[in-house]
Amino acid sequence: MADRVQFITQEGKQKLEDELEHLRTVVKREVARRLKESIEDGDLTENAGYDEAKREQGFVEGRIRDIEAILANAQLLEESAQTDVVAAGTTVTVVEDGEEPETYYIVGAVEADPAKGRISYESPLGQALLGRRKGDRVQVQTPGGTRHFRVVEIH
Repeated sequence: MADRVQFITQEGKQKLEDELEHLRTVVKREVARRLKESIEDGDLTENAGYDEAKREQGFVEGRIRDIEAILANAQLLEESAQTDVVAAGTTVTVVEDGEEPETYYIVGAVEADPAKGRISYESPLGQALLGRRKGDRVQVQTPGGTRHFRVVEIH
């Protein structure tokens, strides 16, 4: 993840910057305080509080490094003004055979959240939709089998 471009919206970038600031200023300080208290409690060999604080410290440091790498390689994904072809930054409405239409915003992997209508252009559906036009049909291989979609609208 560290070396490849991370496409991200301005909103997503701001959320990551806010999370990074919170981790650096609040969470790290709290974990350090808990570590200090655990050390002051004495014997570390059977100190569950110390073990938990050390695990959390490792998680926090790892998350900080991940966010820093994403931001260092971030390229802003602007909402596409082009509405005739599906691309990263466009919103597309698709309908699966026999189902209700679904609308997705095509984003980078960092911000993908299908439950909130955001799919990555790297996902199977995202890849299948890239470059497609209104009315085009796509098929997507999923663990449950092949699914068929039609592009209804590009916003």
